[in-house]
Amino acid sequence: MAGALVTGGSRGIGRAIAERLGMDGWPVAVNYRSDESAAQAVVDKIGTAGAQAVALRADVTDDRELHGLFEAAEREFGGLDVVVANVGVARFCPIADTVDEDFDLVFSTNLRATFVALREAARRVRDGGRIVVVSSGVVVTSQPGTGIYAASKAAGDQLVRVLAKELGPRGVTVNSVLPGAVRTEALTADGPPGAAEHAARQTPLGRLGEPDDIADIVGFLASGAARWVTGQTLHAGGGRF
Repeated sequence: MAGALVTGGSRGIGRAIAERLGMDGWPVAVNYRSDESAAQAVVDKIGTAGAQAVALRADVTDDRELHGLFEAAEREFGGLDVVVANVGVARFCPIADTVDEDFDLVFSTNLRATFVALREAARRVRDGGRIVVVSSGVVVTSQPGTGIYAASKAAGDQLVRVLAKELGPRGVTVNSVLPGAVRTEALTADGPPGAAEHAARQTPLGRLGEPDDIADIVGFLASGAARWVTGQTLHAGGGRF
């Protein structure tokens, strides 16, 4: 067993994914951009589960830093078997009112960084490995105000479908997960007033998702149990889509 790399692994869904992989016994590289203490807390929790973990700083929107992140994770664990591309940023606005700066930020973070991460993963993940992209349910719900965010995530899903066919001969699976409304700071603290409550009411299961709900799905995709699942976009929205 080599290691797992989770981009944006210090908080929210990324943190839950890193901790889940650690509980499953994977050595985990926890990527963070600025909050070293948060990343170290994840490393410490994984350590209490008996797994190896390391915090690695990198801004994934910088191609050189992202390349260096993969290099460091490979050196740390002697190779990579699992890569989870989780980093994302959202800007919500009607298309007619969207400014160029928001478009550039969203696409550089959600699409270019995902593309570079997938390219690095394709070159480095060992045969039989697992690659997972955390996408978004807005790709399929097409709600007003989500135009550039949904477009950037949808493009990543298309890369996943193509890469799955390119890496299939090596036994590497490539999938994406589409979370619905999940209880993270991005929704409960930074989102519009009442957004969390509205999302819970619109979800057939009657609640917000939790980061662990998504992490458990990623844990499955990273496991041998998902060996026959590739090129898929798994809906994880509590029935909302």
